[in-house]
Amino acid sequence: MSALSFELPDGTVAATEVTQVFNAGWAGRDRVQVQAHIDELAELGVPAPERTPCLYPVSPYLARQTSLVRAQHARTSGEAEWALVVTGPGPDDVLLTSACDHTDRELEVHGVAWSKNAAPDVLARRAWRLSDVVGHLDEIRIVGRVGHERALIQDGTCAELLPPTYWLDVLRQAGLHRTGTVLLSGTIPMVKGPDQFASRWETALVDPVTGEEIVSAYDVEVLPAPL
Repeated sequence: MSALSFELPDGTVAATEVTQVFNAGWAGRDRVQVQAHIDELAELGVPAPERTPCLYPVSPYLARQTSLVRAQHARTSGEAEWALVVTGPGPDDVLLTSACDHTDRELEVHGVAWSKNAAPDVLARRAWRLSDVVGHLDEIRIVGRVGHERALIQDGTCAELLPPTYWLDVLRQAGLHRTGTVLLSGTIPMVKGPDQFASRWETALVDPVTGEEIVSAYDVEVLPAPL
């Protein structure tokens, strides 16, 4: 089982053993844009979802705080997202952090759920209490950069995605709101130009109200061919 530990702004540390992980899919608030994205991916061979939005269960051990992702081949890439981490029973025990959903793009055409389980969800080592930022959550920027030159590949705000409160309600209704839950938000569109299949990914949440940001970065190493 994976263990996660987060430094909070007040200097305290919150930790939990991961019990379940979910990756949200097709989670944009603009449903017209979501459908356009589904149609775009369908042309690339990615199967359309049976429902939108949705949650893909992911193996708990894939929630990681790491600086290195080892991939089976060169066509894997990240997605800049926020993540919820439930560390206890109270409202102040729900944390918000930066995350990157690393995905196998070759496998994605056979099944989105399969592709999510083929690579880790990389989480930052710092977090905010959701209760401290929920009042201005929509203003928080989600930023993705790739390569050692840190080319900007994603830049948007939390207002583009369904809010954490939506997903917390979904978990409660399903009887799945429990300590050790990790939930990634789904992602925002990529900027055309930068190569998503880069050897390094960096994601950040930037709070314009407090001036704070949470950053996570990792290198991608392609494993050698079978011997």
